[in-house]
Amino acid sequence: MTRVNQQIRASSVRLIDHDGSQLGIKSLAESIGMARSRGLDLVEVAPNANPPVCRLLDFAKFKYEQEKKEREARKNQRAGILKEVRFSPVIGVHDLEVKIRHIEGFLKDHDKVRVTVFFRGRQMQHQDLGLKLLKDIQVRLAPLALVEQQPLTDRNRLFMTLTPRH
Repeated sequence: MTRVNQQIRASSVRLIDHDGSQLGIKSLAESIGMARSRGLDLVEVAPNANPPVCRLLDFAKFKYEQEKKEREARKNQRAGILKEVRFSPVIGVHDLEVKIRHIEGFLKDHDKVRVTVFFRGRQMQHQDLGLKLLKDIQVRLAPLALVEQQPLTDRNRLFMTLTPRH
């Protein structure tokens, strides 16, 4: 937590003006007086320095700018979400093309993609069709994706995970 004005516990501080110029080492009382006379706050920006570094600035504006930076950082942190695309082992050619285009879009957005083949009823006897389908998808997406997890079987599903090439 950032300390402001009377919350600062040091007896002397290294003072920086609101425009970034160094004002030198001043006593805490003198620094708070300067801040009040200018209509600003004394904000501790480097508490571990010796003496602590404080700036003269508008604390509300400073806090707003920090929150804005944090929001921007969180917004850019989104990449890498796991998306899932499901297939049937008897999928039509056009449907396969459409789903592969979706996977390409996810990979271009830097998302991981889990490709899943679902088997129903007697389709379980032909898991080789699902494996062939996954290998075909893997070959077609080779320029865009790396296989993070090789095809695995889990009950009535066969799946693999693709990650984007950077």
